[in-house]
Amino acid sequence: MIVVAGESLIDLVPLRTAAADAPLPPLLPRPGGGPYNTAVALGRLGSPVAFCSRVSTDGFGDALLEGLRTAGVRTSLVQRGPEPTSLAVAEVGADGSAGYRFHVTGTADRLFALPAELPDGVRALALGTCSLVLEPGASAYEALLRREARRGVFTLLDPNIRPGLIPDAGAHRARFRGWLPSVSLLKLSEEDAAWLGGSPGRWLAEGPAAVVMTHGDRGLTVRTRAGVEVAVPAVDVTVADTIGAGDTVNAALLHDLDRRGALTHRGLLALGADGWTEVLGFAARAAAVTCSRAGAEPPYASELG
Repeated sequence: MIVVAGESLIDLVPLRTAAADAPLPPLLPRPGGGPYNTAVALGRLGSPVAFCSRVSTDGFGDALLEGLRTAGVRTSLVQRGPEPTSLAVAEVGADGSAGYRFHVTGTADRLFALPAELPDGVRALALGTCSLVLEPGASAYEALLRREARRGVFTLLDPNIRPGLIPDAGAHRARFRGWLPSVSLLKLSEEDAAWLGGSPGRWLAEGPAAVVMTHGDRGLTVRTRAGVEVAVPAVDVTVADTIGAGDTVNAALLHDLDRRGALTHRGLLALGADGWTEVLGFAARAAAVTCSRAGAEPPYASELG
């Protein structure tokens, strides 16, 4: 089983069909949050997956849990609390790219507590985004990453940088580097990489077996500690928006590596150029489906052949 740990929230997405001269376009609430989207995408692809987080008992929280269950995601690791659900107001550009303004003061997911243990049979743990920034939950997620890595669980980290949520950029960059010895697979966008500084070569030297980078409409690349370097193009698609595309890549990577028996540190190092080309190609196809639909709507396995 794969465990995805981190925040869930509600994306408030502007309706693209609103009148062009409308001063305030209507906002459609959609389930979201990077880890949440990753868990849903894994469930839709058919991977055994559980979500580990803290979710509000309000109506939005109930809807978030229902979305997980509908996708086949186990929710036994979800903590509940009476605080409100985090909100992210999406701002979608003409090219479909999305930016966000977050409302996270006093919200439920920030109070995540380190679980005593994860279930037997957990093969991988994925973390990232706001959950590793917003305290006090961030320290609990960090402790979960380090604990599971020490006991040999495969780990994926997607930093998914949101600069507006980070009060001290230098401290967060240092904290990021401190996570790398506990990371098997680092996945990040080129925008994340530019903000964090460094390079795949430098990050590989600090711990991960492989670094996958997304480049928007220019596709994906990977570099591994075994010396493999591969690039694949993006899949041409009419973009509705890019919400959830990177999260879909996380899920597609984990799903495809798992079905190849490569969801281990050693497995990543053993995967050759041909194998990585197929894995990245699968992730590119999955992300293209998500980009073709409004909001974070990752594909089902049946849509990818």
